[in-house]
Amino acid sequence: MLTKSFEKKRIRIAFSPVGEAFEVTDAAIERNAEFVPDITTLWSHGYRSTARQYLKRLGEAREAPLTQAEEDELDDRINRVHDLRDFRFQIVELSSSTKEEQVADIFVRTNSEGVPLNQADFILTLMSVHWEKGRRELEAFSRAAIDPAIKGTTPKNPFIEPSPDQMLRVAVAFAFRRARLQFVYNILRGKDLETGMVSLERRDEQFRVLAAAQAKVLDLGNWHEFLKCLQAAGFRSRKTISSDNALLFSYALWLVGRIDFGINLPALRTAIARWFFMAHTTGRYTSSPESALEFDLGRIADLPAGDGSAFIAELDRLMAANFTTDYWEISLPNRLDTSSPRSPVLFAYLAALNLLDAEVLFSNVRVRALTDPGVNAPRSVERHHLFPKAFLAKRGVTNTRQTNAIASMALLDWAENAEISDQAPIVYWPVMTEGIPEPRLRRQRYLHALPVGWEQLDYPTFLEKRRGLMAKVVRDGFASIAGESQPNEITTSELIASGEGQTVEFKSTARWNLNTGQVDAKLEHTILKTVCGFLNA
Repeated sequence: MLTKSFEKKRIRIAFSPVGEAFEVTDAAIERNAEFVPDITTLWSHGYRSTARQYLKRLGEAREAPLTQAEEDELDDRINRVHDLRDFRFQIVELSSSTKEEQVADIFVRTNSEGVPLNQADFILTLMSVHWEKGRRELEAFSRAAIDPAIKGTTPKNPFIEPSPDQMLRVAVAFAFRRARLQFVYNILRGKDLETGMVSLERRDEQFRVLAAAQAKVLDLGNWHEFLKCLQAAGFRSRKTISSDNALLFSYALWLVGRIDFGINLPALRTAIARWFFMAHTTGRYTSSPESALEFDLGRIADLPAGDGSAFIAELDRLMAANFTTDYWEISLPNRLDTSSPRSPVLFAYLAALNLLDAEVLFSNVRVRALTDPGVNAPRSVERHHLFPKAFLAKRGVTNTRQTNAIASMALLDWAENAEISDQAPIVYWPVMTEGIPEPRLRRQRYLHALPVGWEQLDYPTFLEKRRGLMAKVVRDGFASIAGESQPNEITTSELIASGEGQTVEFKSTARWNLNTGQVDAKLEHTILKTVCGFLNA
C-alpha cells in the first residue's frame, strides 16, 4: 500500500477463525495462536495446508484438545475466507451513450449512502469527469509536499501537508468567492443557482474559471510567498498551528490581495501575517468555518477593483472588530485559563515570543533558535512548571488542569529545567537569576509574563496575574507585526495598576505570607510610602 506520506509499505491482514475477525497483523497477533497471521497463505500455500497448520498450532496452545466439531467449524470458517476470491460483486454497468453528467450524478447518488463522502469528494469526482487534468494537478501538488523522493523546488514546508481537497477549497474560494462547497458543486455542474437550469456552456465556462484560479493556487512562487506570512506572524512550524483552515483560508485571501488587488509583497505579507495571527488566535475558522469565510469574502466583494489600500483597510476593520480592548483584557486572559497543550492562545503566546525576539528563561538563547523546525535536538527546549508538581502536591494541588495550566509553564533550556527539578520557586529563582544583568532580567520577566515577586505568591493569585501579563505579551507581539512599538518590560504603572508595588523588587526585605497571601504587616508602611512616591512623581 501507499501511506499518506507516499511511502510504499506492505501490510498483512490476519484472520481469527475463532472470533471471525480480521486485524492488521502485528507482533502480538503473530504470537496469538487464534489467528492466521497472513491470509494470503490461503491462496499462495493452499487452503488445506494453511488450515492444517492453524488447527495444529491452536490445539497445541490450548490446554484441552480441539474436538472434532470445533475443528470442523473452524475449518469451515477458514474455507469461507478462501472462497472470497470467487465472490461475485454486484456492478452497475452504464451504456456508452450515457452522458457525462449522468455518470457523475450516479456516482454521487451511489456514494451518498454507506461511508459518507464530503462535498469536496463530489467536486473532485466531477473534475475527474470534466477536467481530469485539474484533479491530477491537485494530487501531484499534495504528493510533492510530502513525498521525500521528490527533489528540487516543491511545495514542502514546515507548516502543513496539504491534501487535494484542501487545495481545492482554496481554489474555489479564490475562483468563485465561495466557501460553501455545496454551492460550488452546483456551479461547476453549470447550474444557475437562481433558476435551477443546467447549461453545458455555463459548466464549461465555470471550469475555465476554476482552471485559471487553480493555476494561481498551485503556483509555487505564490505558495512560498504566502508561507512567509506565517513566519512573519511568529509561527515556526506545524507544531504551533492548530487550525489548517486558518492557514488555507488566509492563503485564499492572500491570493485575492495579490492577484485581484495588486498589493505589493511586503505590504501584503504584513497584512496577511496580522490576519492569520488574528484568525488562528480567535479560532475564526474553527466553528462554522465556511460561514466565516463566506462573510469575509463578502466584505471584500464590493471593494473597488485594484484598490489595495481598501483591501487592507477592510481586513484591519475586521481585525479591530475581533481584537477589541475587552478581548485583550478579559477574553484572552480567560481563554488562557486552560491546560490544553494544543490551545491556539498558547500558540499565539509562543508566536509573540518569537516576534519579540524573546530569550528562553534564564538564558541568552533565543526562543526562535530552539523552536526552529530544522532543530532536531531531542531535548533542546522544554515547557517547565514554574510551580513544580511535587511542590504543589505538598500543598494539596493535584488536579491536572491546575498543575498543567498554561500560566504555570515557561520555556526553559533543558539543562536549566533539569537543574530546577522539583524545587520551590522561592528556592530556585534567586539561584537561577544570580549573575543575570538586571536589564536582561527585567526583559525576561516581561516576556515570560512573571509578576514581580511571583515566586512568593500563592498559586491561584500567581496564575491569575500571569494570565493577564501573558495577554499583554500576545498583544505586543501582534502589534510588532505592523512595526508598532511595544514595551520591553513591565512598566511601573502596570505593576501599580495590577496591585503590585515596586517595593517587591527588594527581595531581601519584602516577603509574602504564604498562608494569608498578604504582605507582612511591618512592611506595609514602606510599601505604601514607595507607591505613593511613584504616584506623586
